[in-house]
Order: sequence, then C-alpha cells, then structure tokens
Amino acid sequence: MAAGEGRAVLVTGGSRGIGRAIARAFAERGDRVAVHWGSSRERAERVLAELPGEGHVLVQADLADAGAVAGMVDEAAAALGGLDVLVNNAGVFTAHPPLETSYADWQAAWSQTLAVNLVGAANATFRAVPHLIAAGGGAVVNVSSRGAFRGEPVNPAYGASKAGLNAFAQSMALALAPHGISVTCVAPGFVQTEMAREVLDGPGGDAVRAQSPFGRVAVPEEVASAVLWLASPEARFSNGTVVDVNGASYLRT
Repeated sequence: MAAGEGRAVLVTGGSRGIGRAIARAFAERGDRVAVHWGSSRERAERVLAELPGEGHVLVQADLADAGAVAGMVDEAAAALGGLDVLVNNAGVFTAHPPLETSYADWQAAWSQTLAVNLVGAANATFRAVPHLIAAGGGAVVNVSSRGAFRGEPVNPAYGASKAGLNAFAQSMALALAPHGISVTCVAPGFVQTEMAREVLDGPGGDAVRAQSPFGRVAVPEEVASAVLWLASPEARFSNGTVVDVNGASYLRT
C-alpha cells in the first residue's frame, strides 16, 4: 500500500511515548494519521515531522473538555478525509496514595483522571462513531493498563479509570458490531516511556523490571504492534477483547 493511500487514523495522546510509537506504526503502513496533542504542540510537531508518508495532521484538545473533544474528532475526520480507526491512548497518571493524600487533592486526582482517561475516551468514541459508520466500518482501540486488573494502590483512580475503560469498550463492542466496527483494548504493564521514567530510573526500577520473567519492561513499539493488529480487518472478530502486553508480569484467566 502506497504512503498516504491507507486508512485515516486518529491517535489521542500522540505526541510522546506509546502514542508516538502508535502513530509511527500506522504511518509506516501507509495510513494517514491525525496526531492529537493536549499540552505540548512542540512535541507533537516533532512527531508529525518524523512520520513517513503524507497527509498527516495535528489536532489539539483538552480531553477533559467535552466540547473540545467533539471539535477535535470532527477536525481530524475533515482533515483526513474520513475516519477508519480511533486509538484512545491519551491518559494521565497522578499519584494520590489514599493514606497520604488530602481530601482536596484526592478529589482533584479522581476528577482529572476519570475526565481524561475514561470520559474523554468515551466522548472521543461517541464523536468518532458517525465517521466510522460513514467509512463502512472500522476500529476503536483503547489503551488500557495492567493496573485495571492487579490494582494501583498509589494511583487508585488510574486503576479504576482503566477498568472502566475495559468495560466501556466491551459495551461499545456489542453496540457497534452491527455497523462493522470493532472496539478492543490493549493492556500494557510498565512501558519504557517518559511517564514511567521516574519509577524505572529510581531505586525501585530493578524490582519493576523483575516482575517480568524477561527481566525488562516493554518498549512502546511492542504496544504499538498490538494496537496495529487490533485495528486491522483481520482482527475484527476479536471484537471486545483485551490484549495483555505485560511480559507475563501479571497473568489472569
């Protein structure tokens, strides 16, 4: 497939880390990518410049702002000439240990985390649905987390937001399948990104790496590979699934 002649893909939180790797993976396959950014246009512009192919664009929105999300999705679809794939990758991860956090900070952490990680993804999906239907079907892939299953004692709102994201995806998988749209999740463990750098480079980093029998954490490209497959037509019948990418650091049945 020639560059610029593939699918139209919107990646939220595409300016760094996992989102950057996801955007690049789609672009390398000839897809046109809308790279969403929230707070750093400079980082997003660097990602845009490094994407192979043509037809890629930048779109901006605070995912906690429902109106901004609506405009961002429609802007991406207009710029790309439609929408075939939505990747809900953007997320926030703010420490708020329950025994050490003030009530005000606790409220702020829950409000922001759920607004971005869960409600923001739900709103982006809702606004993407008409475009996906117009395209004759497509895929929504949500970046969840191992924390949805094993718990996040220092970041309970994060774990709850990702568990909610899994449940949301499965509900939407049932609702949208008649329109040829699959909705799935990929659930990474720790990934070598800026978000995890403080933990991985700190005194507990070796213990985190030892959680996996591989003795390391994932690199963003490994998560992107799973997202790429889930978004493919070949994976359409895996609708509603949650794919773990955690190096066997947490196993569930």
